[in-house]
Amino acid sequence: MINANNLTLARGVNPLFQDASFRIHPGHKVGLVGANGCGKSSFFAALTGNLGIDQGTLEMPGGWQIATVKQETPALSQSALDYVIDGDTEYRALEHKLEQARAKNDGSREAEILNQIDVIQGYSLDARAGELLHGLGFMQEQLQDPVSSFSGGWRMRLNLAQALISRADLMLLDEPTNHLDLDAVLWLQRWLKRYTGTLVLISHDRDFLDNVINQTLHIEHRKARLYSGNYTSFERQRAEQLAQQEAMYQKQQREVKHLTSFVDRFRAKASKAKQAQSRLKRLQKLPDLMPAHVDSQFQFRFINPDYMPYPLLTLEKSNCGYGPETTILEDVKINLVPGSRIGLLGRNGAGKSTLIKSLAGELALNCGTRFCAQELTIGYFSQHQLEQLSLDSTPLNQLLLTHPDMTDLEGRNHLGRFGFSGDQALGQINTMSGGEKARLVLAMIVLQKPQLLLLDEPTNHLDIEMRQALVMALQEFDGAIILIAHDRFLLESCVDEFYLVGNGKVEPFSGDIDDYQRWLDDDKKAAKQESKVDKELPKVDKKEQRRQQAELRKKAAPLKKQADKLEQQIEQWQGQLDDIEQQLALSETYDAENKAHLAELLQHQGKLKPNIETAEEQWMELLEQIEEITE
Repeated sequence: MINANNLTLARGVNPLFQDASFRIHPGHKVGLVGANGCGKSSFFAALTGNLGIDQGTLEMPGGWQIATVKQETPALSQSALDYVIDGDTEYRALEHKLEQARAKNDGSREAEILNQIDVIQGYSLDARAGELLHGLGFMQEQLQDPVSSFSGGWRMRLNLAQALISRADLMLLDEPTNHLDLDAVLWLQRWLKRYTGTLVLISHDRDFLDNVINQTLHIEHRKARLYSGNYTSFERQRAEQLAQQEAMYQKQQREVKHLTSFVDRFRAKASKAKQAQSRLKRLQKLPDLMPAHVDSQFQFRFINPDYMPYPLLTLEKSNCGYGPETTILEDVKINLVPGSRIGLLGRNGAGKSTLIKSLAGELALNCGTRFCAQELTIGYFSQHQLEQLSLDSTPLNQLLLTHPDMTDLEGRNHLGRFGFSGDQALGQINTMSGGEKARLVLAMIVLQKPQLLLLDEPTNHLDIEMRQALVMALQEFDGAIILIAHDRFLLESCVDEFYLVGNGKVEPFSGDIDDYQRWLDDDKKAAKQESKVDKELPKVDKKEQRRQQAELRKKAAPLKKQADKLEQQIEQWQGQLDDIEQQLALSETYDAENKAHLAELLQHQGKLKPNIETAEEQWMELLEQIEEITE
């Protein structure tokens, strides 16, 4: 386990958190949350040994293998598949030893190494690496492309895949969804739920956290506290704690006022001096309580425009693309009116951003018509807008440049609603993080008083509080919204209808995100079926066809019986495992008097997980055999 005892971490002379004590048990999935700069990344650095402990102890098993996601990727000529396989360092080491044994013609040593490779499932590594890359959005034909041919965002996906394949005991993931689209986020969510090692996850995507973690480590006011349950459970516990804290604080303030009043009145009177001193000592011994701060530093809304035309914007029989020779979307028809709230779904590269650029007027239509209402103001957010900021300017100057009618005070007040308080409004943009630049662009869009918002991944790099503020502002917005996001919470909170972008078309999607996830699974299965070579079957009469089908069913019956039995066993084991993990999420399970029970739970958990994995593999093999027989 990871055991922190009176842990203090600091950057320079400033402590990030002090005297923190908590334990993270093997197999637990922990969300690490807190405001930017509170010490989340520093805690990761301490776990990997890249940052020294200032006070206390931070212990973990010495033999644990730790996986992190690299932040840089050199322009290598190595294929994407081989680069990901490098993440399994044990396999690569055995591969090197195998080459040496073969060079020495040492057959005995070669056989020993081949057996070790088999034990770590090295022979299925290519297939597993390919599966990871497919899940993260790579096409089959891209697996052999050199790493140097991919853009920065896709290289980050390669780094993520390299970490996932590592078979690590402890996985540290810092904002793994930042460079992913919704499809890849949903896939990663399912993969991490199946991961059997210990996970510590930094993420600002609350829905992703809710679906992956079973504990939350919260850093605030230089304190670190571990909560049981997912992020929503943490918020509920936190709200209750804040309410109690506020009540205790108010009660203490009344007592402080009463004691101070007594001391001030009677300190000089000899007859009351002793009592005054007694109350003064009591004042000094009161616990150092703080008022509960539940308000976010981000508070803004989209200003209602002076004029709201109807309709706002329409596309009719439009082809969207990059010039007549590169059409991405055909025959697009979309009508945006005040109150339209549309989320765009579709695979990466299907044309979602192309559609938004066409609506914004950044891309000319290949054909068709684009009707834009007079006096329509479009608030367009994309990563491209972040790149267009003047890096040698300041947030305040950037704001005043586009709104010269504003005073310095008005500009600073407006920026304050987006977290730029005090001198932060005067810092250079080139020193700002991606999240700060995104907040600045949103601050500028608000002042435009748009009737239509076109938002392409607006939550990239934003922390949870700013995401929540954006959700609140969008819910109050009276105009129209078109939204691309990998943040499920944002989509489900701010969108009334979905459009599916795919196969060159833009069509209404009648369903929610769960339906979209099922659509993705079905689409993958259909794609696999289409890729198979169709076999010409000889023509047979119906009677002969029924006879053949009966024979196939008879042949597959024993396999189906085994598969059904395994499925029941898996469900039974999974139910036991769910019950154990619920008990492990309770803080009282780790009390001293429950030590024997805890050991029993961990032992049972350790047996169930490999049993379930083995049974699931056998079940999948049986299903494949049944499919081969009955197809």
